Order: sequence, then C-alpha cells, then structure tokens
Amino acid sequence: MSEKFYITTPIYYVNDAPHIGHAYTTIAADVLARFFRVVGRDVRFLTGTDEHGVKIVKAAQENNLSPQEMADSVVVHFKEMWKTLNISNDDFIRTSQDRHKNRVGRIVELLLERDEIYLGSYEGWYDEGQEEFVTDSVARANDFKSAINEQPLVRYSEPSYFFRLSKWAPKLIEYIEANPGFVMPELRRNEVLSRLRGGVDDLSFSRLAEKLGGWGVRLPNDPEHTVYVWIDALFNYLTATGLPEIGDEHDNRFGRYWPADVHLIGKDILWFHAVYWPCLLMALDFPLPKRVFAHGWWTSEGRKMSKSLGNFISAETITELCKEYSRDVLRYFLLREIAFGSDGDFSRNSFRERYHAELANGVGNLLSRTTNMINRYFNGELPAAEKPGPEEQPVIEAAANLSKNAVSIMERLAFQEYLEAVQQLVNATNKYIEVTEPFKLARDDSQRARLGAILNTCAQATRITFEWLYPYMPESAVLGLAALGLGGPGPGSLLERTAWGKLPAGTAIKKASPLYPRKE
Repeated sequence: MSEKFYITTPIYYVNDAPHIGHAYTTIAADVLARFFRVVGRDVRFLTGTDEHGVKIVKAAQENNLSPQEMADSVVVHFKEMWKTLNISNDDFIRTSQDRHKNRVGRIVELLLERDEIYLGSYEGWYDEGQEEFVTDSVARANDFKSAINEQPLVRYSEPSYFFRLSKWAPKLIEYIEANPGFVMPELRRNEVLSRLRGGVDDLSFSRLAEKLGGWGVRLPNDPEHTVYVWIDALFNYLTATGLPEIGDEHDNRFGRYWPADVHLIGKDILWFHAVYWPCLLMALDFPLPKRVFAHGWWTSEGRKMSKSLGNFISAETITELCKEYSRDVLRYFLLREIAFGSDGDFSRNSFRERYHAELANGVGNLLSRTTNMINRYFNGELPAAEKPGPEEQPVIEAAANLSKNAVSIMERLAFQEYLEAVQQLVNATNKYIEVTEPFKLARDDSQRARLGAILNTCAQATRITFEWLYPYMPESAVLGLAALGLGGPGPGSLLERTAWGKLPAGTAIKKASPLYPRKE
C-alpha cells in the first residue's frame, strides 16, 4: 500500500463570500495534494465550511434568513470558487451535516466519560468576529477591541462547560519542544511556546443554546448548551474520516488517513490549531496531526485590503484575473511571489511582470522554440540524442537538481523554492539554446546530428519542466506535454517519469501555440 497523505484547509465561515485569503490557502493545499498524488502517495484532500456560531446567527438575522438558509446560500459561492480555481478536493465537509454533528456529540460523551469537561461559569471578554474568548490582559492591551478587526469586544457572563486545557498544556509544551516540525514556520512555533509557557486557563467549551437560537451542536448531557463553535469546527478534520465510530454509513470510511499530515491555516487561527486542537486530541487518545502550518496575510497594492479603498481582492476580482490570464497563472503567482509563511503584497504590476518574465518569456518561450524548431528542421519528429557534452551539463544538472530535491522541498511547503528550481531548469535550457545556436547549425548539413542532439536535449528538459509544473499549473502542463507527444502526466511515479531521456526519439512533436500570450 502506498504512503498516505492527508491535507486539510481550514473550514471557512459562511458569514461572507470567499476572497483571496481563502483562495490562497486552498490553492496551496491543492498543489500539495496534486504533487503527492503524482509522486505516488495515497492522498486525501479536505476542505469545507464552518456554519455554526454567533457570527452566522447574526448574519442570518441581518439577511432575514434562518442560519441554515444563510449557510446554504453562501456554501454555493465557495464551491463555485473552487471550480474556478481548479481545486481537486476529495471531500467538502459542512459542520451542519449529520455526519459531523453526530460525531461531535459522541466526542462530547467521550470527554465527559474521561472527566475532561466540567460545568462552571464564564465571565469575560469575547471577540465575536473571531468567535474567541479573550483574557482580561489581552483585552486591555488592545483597548477592549478585536486584535483582528478592531470591533469592540463583548462582555459575557454565563454558565459554561469547560475543557481541562490547563491539564494538557505542559504535555503539549513537551511535545512541541520534541517535535520542531509540528508547528511551522519556526516564528509561529516560538510564538505558541512563549504564550503556552505563560500559562493557560481552562477552555470554555459551550455556549447557552438560547443565545444562538438552538443553532449548533447540543451537548448530549445538557441540551441547554451548544458546543463552542471553535471546538465544533476543529473536529471536522477527524469527523470527515468517519471517526469516532457511531454506527452510521460513514464509520471509519477514511480512518486510514488519520492523523492529518498537514493542516494549512492562516496565522490568525494558529492558537486554536496549535493549542486547543492537540490538547483535545490528547484527551481523547487520538494521534496528533503531523504538522500545523500557518501562512501569512496578503495586502493589496501596498495597503491593507479594504472594500472602501477599492483594493479588496474578492471572488469577482479573482474570476476576472482567471479570465484575463488563466487560473493556472493566478495559482503560479500566489505561490511564487512570496515565501510561504511570510506576509505578501498583491500588486497587479508584479503580477504582470512575473507573468511576462517567467511564463511568457520563460516557460512558454521554451516550449514554442523547441517545438517550432523540431517541426521546422525534423518534420515534427523528435531527433535522436547523442552522448551529452559540456554544453548539455548545465541543463541536465538543473533537471537532476529538481528531481532530487522536489519531494523534500514540498514536504517543507517551500512552494517558492520549488518554482525557483523549475525556473532554473527553464533558464538553463533557454541559455543553452542561445549558446548552441541551433538555428545557425540548421544551415549546415554536416551538423545535422548535432542539431538533432541539441533539440532532443531541449525537448527532454521541456518535458521535465511541465511534469514538475503540473501540480501548480495542471492545465498548462497538460497542453505543454501534449505538444511533446504526451497526453498529460504519464503513468507511474513522477520521480520515474522525470529521469533524463524518457522522451524517445521518433516521438511526434506538435508546433505549440503560445501558452502565455503577451499582455499589452
């Protein structure tokens, strides 16, 4: 059985439409899923929507809808956006689904049986935008406003069930210290450890059901309470696998994928995923996810995104960019522009410049030059190779470097580094064409064998380029490989297919249309 790989995005709130932040996380997850599929792993890719909590109830009231109607109307937009961006998720979970709610109910029972939750009273500050309880010190430091959206915090005083978070915090500190790859990047890991070492209180586990109109997952032992939305939401990663078993048709259906290999999240929800989530799993004796990776935020044109400023990258803007350039180009830019984990700025000028420099003049130009010359000089039939000489070495070494390091780079989620290695192969091959000047050799019949060997080298490098680009730019890659006589990524592991010389002499090569036309 092949090695498994389980990748998740956060489940997205349905109180608003999707935007660039949602797209960024989901594209990154999709690239990981596609990559590990083509290198031969058994992949499961989960995304979905978080539909409970105060925010949803209030948004529904403002729109004169029930919470379920509100959720149903917004979920459609997320699913449409994932189609627009060519997202290959295997599952889409909604927290309003019975398969999730019923398992959360069972989880509550298990925690009660283990004496991990107890009834108490909560009084303090609550960030409704984040659905997060805030300590007095944090509330005071932020002038009693949300650190995320600057909206006023709300004072709550009500009975609540609590999870014994403080009991598990020391064990979690030990775990994070012993497993440096559990929380990434390192800066975020250090932030979590610093805050944990300052001490944590037990976690409010429930809200009064009457305050949410009954919307949410009721506690099976006390129906006057619903499960706190963040605890409800976090368990989606487990319930989507059919765990814990409750006697329905979903039982353990995908249990072989647990634990998750990577939870991809934005840095604003790191504490929930790096602290609440592993402590809850420890209390239930479930294995912890292997990695929680918190990426950064995007600004737009050098400023914080705002609808009033006109620089907000909405679903509509994303769709427009996909139509003007292609969805592959958007996917490429988002993962190429900044190191994953850092904050970045979305600039249309940068978008256009990278498009022309690396795609139109780089990848696309290489494909056009190679296929055009093979058609012009060899009637569209790939000529034979020769024993590589010094001029071929930089191209072959760039291809070997990519094949050697690609898996380890992707396991580190270093998307930018991966695409840089692809560009090094493209640049080396384009430079090789300039140095060897095949268009001049074509004038001399005595140089025909050498001309054929040069174009064979170019075709081999171009094929390898598109094989490795496939997870990022699947449609472009299929078109590029088709021009090289292939119907898309071939059978077997990508590592086997990208060995040098796998494209046989005599292969029919088509004259490629421009993959990335220049934009005036």
